[in-house]
Amino acid sequence: MILDSLRGFALLGICLANFPEFGLWTFLSSEAHACMESAGVDRVVRFLLYLLVDAKFYGIFSILFGIGFSLILSHAAERGQRGVGLFYRRMLVLLCIGCCHLLFVWNGDILVLYALVGMLLPLLRRLSGHALLWMAGVCLVVPVLIDAWQEGTGVSLSAPVYDAWWQVAAANGITQDNFATWLRDSQSYPEMFSFLKQGAVERMYEFVDGHRLLKVLGLFLIGYQIGRSRLYARLEELGGALRKCCWWGLLTGLPTSVLYAMSATQGHPWGLTVHSLLYTVSALPMTLAYISGCCVLYLHRPRHWTFRLLASNGRMALSNYIGQSLVGIAIYYGIGLGLGTAMGLAQIELVALGVYGLQVLLSLLWMSRFRFGPLEWLWRMLTYGQRLPLKR
Repeated sequence: MILDSLRGFALLGICLANFPEFGLWTFLSSEAHACMESAGVDRVVRFLLYLLVDAKFYGIFSILFGIGFSLILSHAAERGQRGVGLFYRRMLVLLCIGCCHLLFVWNGDILVLYALVGMLLPLLRRLSGHALLWMAGVCLVVPVLIDAWQEGTGVSLSAPVYDAWWQVAAANGITQDNFATWLRDSQSYPEMFSFLKQGAVERMYEFVDGHRLLKVLGLFLIGYQIGRSRLYARLEELGGALRKCCWWGLLTGLPTSVLYAMSATQGHPWGLTVHSLLYTVSALPMTLAYISGCCVLYLHRPRHWTFRLLASNGRMALSNYIGQSLVGIAIYYGIGLGLGTAMGLAQIELVALGVYGLQVLLSLLWMSRFRFGPLEWLWRMLTYGQRLPLKR
């Protein structure tokens, strides 16, 4: 249950991180933010998001993804099957789902990146634990070195993708002036799709500019080693180590997260390299602190209702992740209620908490009657190439 509970917990952070973009608050200028009645509270909420949420919860998801790869291999071996082939089929289906999400629903999709990076894991599966962790460290450090080189030379590796993004945007009539309000003002899906087309290129720019491939691969490798060592199944044995990891993560991650939040909210006053370094030395310790802290609480109260709720939510994480996009569109885009740009950040996050709470309750009801979430069911059937029973 602990892995499902962690996945459900991660969905909370993902919801909080994504809803400011659904609400189009992220697209507004700093001047527009300052004119809102909730501007003062919004500044505090924005700082807290960078302090406690940004990069930390997608880190949990990424580590769980790596653990999942190890589980697929081990379960396939127990059944005498080839786990690598099964995993590749699973990634191809995920890639298709991610492409549909990215191109037709929401441009903030992470599934495409997960599927593509996930396809690298089988190539590294025979490395020793020591080599895996070294490679993970390299993947997390290299982005800092790249940013230092870019800052020192003035060269931007993502500039060609940035130019391509705005060329596609211009071809669809999207400019700097109407970018923030386009989705709010779109009264039909074709209008919304015009934005989605340029947004798909924008997402590629974000992946390149943020060195996401390397960062995600590093976290996947850490998760794979955790899974291969079956640490998740040895919580009682590792209770003391988990407490130390939690405290170490908080003592290291909180001060650096404060500095990271200051850098992010003040426009990187110490430069790109320092900002990139603060991201790395704050995100991973906090991610590990969250994971180990949840495990410690689970050891104390494994049957607590909180873990049951989180586990139900986590068992249908894919459905809930896509569901958050659909709800966000329905609330904030012009083809829905059209409330985009009308709410301050604090209000948006309250809505996000409400959406997450509703998903938790609906997940509990759904999983009491069905074996899988709707998209999880589709994912498994396409992976195995056969119809699977859905009802319990």
